Amino acid sequence: MNTLLSTLLQTQIMTIEWWHILQKALPILLAAVPVLLLIILMGFLKMSGDKSAVITLIASIAIALLTCNFPIGDAGLTVVYGILKAIFPILIIIIMAIFSYNILVHTGKMEIIKQQFSSISSNKCIQVLLLTWGFGGLLEGMAGFGTAVAIPAAILISLGFKPVFSAVASLIANSVATGFGAVGTPVKVLAEQAGLQDVQTLSTQVVIQLSPLMILIPFILVYMTDPRAKAIPKHIVLSLVVGIVSLISQFIAAKYMGAETPAILGSIASIIAIVIYAKITEKKEDKELKANSPKHNMSDIIKAWRVYGLILILVILTSPLLPFRSILAPILTSVFSFDILDTVTGNKLPHTIKISWLIDAGVILFIGSVVGGLIQGGKIGEIFKVLGRVVIQQKKTIITVCSLIAMSSIMDFAGMIGTLGTALAFATGSFYPLFAPTIGCLGTFLTGSDTSSNILFGKLQSSVAGSINADPSWLAGANTAGATGGKIISPQSIAVATSACGQQGKEGEIMKKALPYALIYIVVAGLMVYFVPKIMGTVIF
Repeated sequence: MNTLLSTLLQTQIMTIEWWHILQKALPILLAAVPVLLLIILMGFLKMSGDKSAVITLIASIAIALLTCNFPIGDAGLTVVYGILKAIFPILIIIIMAIFSYNILVHTGKMEIIKQQFSSISSNKCIQVLLLTWGFGGLLEGMAGFGTAVAIPAAILISLGFKPVFSAVASLIANSVATGFGAVGTPVKVLAEQAGLQDVQTLSTQVVIQLSPLMILIPFILVYMTDPRAKAIPKHIVLSLVVGIVSLISQFIAAKYMGAETPAILGSIASIIAIVIYAKITEKKEDKELKANSPKHNMSDIIKAWRVYGLILILVILTSPLLPFRSILAPILTSVFSFDILDTVTGNKLPHTIKISWLIDAGVILFIGSVVGGLIQGGKIGEIFKVLGRVVIQQKKTIITVCSLIAMSSIMDFAGMIGTLGTALAFATGSFYPLFAPTIGCLGTFLTGSDTSSNILFGKLQSSVAGSINADPSWLAGANTAGATGGKIISPQSIAVATSACGQQGKEGEIMKKALPYALIYIVVAGLMVYFVPKIMGTVIF
């Protein structure tokens, strides 16, 4: 009898313990449902991006309402807020970036640009690296928000590369530079969120954490282009040259200037290095090919580059590096305000979307495209017809991006993203630095933005540092290092790539191809974050 009672008592105790474990684990499992659902729908069931995003948005709303005590009115406001965030600036930039490319096709000047890239080198590896790592990195450093994926991917296709390859290569290349994209916005926001005053030290630490990836990513790009075993030694040399030049340039810019210029100066330096390498390694047949290719005078070349040239000039003029931004920003501004419940604090918090029209990246792309198109001989009516066709072609992308940003906003305000980040931090303990970039990657995967990931998790990373006796700045930097890897597989970034390459509906295929590279990226970043302080201490900071 006593044995039976003892057994029943033990069973009851175990049941209670399991019930407590389940109660603690259930919020984490539910918070993970939208993430897992999106991966399954896109990656395994190969459902199109727009359908996957809408289904996942509905699921995230249901979880927020039923399990997070998120009021239905606030859920509705959050969806509207998310859609506006998707339109300004992400969708506007996607559409205008593709519009700028289509203007060049319409005026016939894209052929001259193609020949310009071919004249640098007929080597496909050099062309891919120059467009995605060099030119794409420069676009990311200047403007960000999808331009560095959309424009290089479109040009690659025009050079004869396959659409899926062009999409995947552009996604992989648009990783390292995003840490300092849009003139250093992610790192500056990270410093603000984590309460760090020394932006130069934080910027330098991010460069150090990403340093091996500055060599590895160029190697991956050239190996993808030419996977022959006998070409690997040349790939290694090219990757080392480009990677070391990028690293030195970014390190100097970060250490002595801060967050604004590492991506810009690193990309310019790498473009110069790639062009010099192309000239040094030029073969006899390359010279003959170039000798027989069509020749264009300087006037034609300048006119062909007028669209991208104007965009680049406007981006520089309206960047934080010059005073025009602060002068133009207040002149024509729209502000949308939302008071939405934060389930963590239990208070209604103000959320605003501010559009400064004269310095907005999408508006700059539009102005550069229209003015450049007119200079190239296009008529205003034809130019707007091109824009109309682009908007119609992007209807699936519009649905996808609006749904994804609305989903990430729901998950954020309902506390689901915070739950996932905190759970990972708690589960890893003293090994947390090894997994810190994974949290940053998660933030970018969900929001599509390195900046948004830093807003979500920057403070969490620096606060965990205190409990494990780590440098708060180093762990905060780890967030943006991981966030750059998350860009490779972010559904929003994939939507940009598929739009630019005309591959809507193949989001799952592209995600599966990009996923292994993203995993390698995060592992390398994690190893750097964990081992560098143990080996070097604070000497290099």
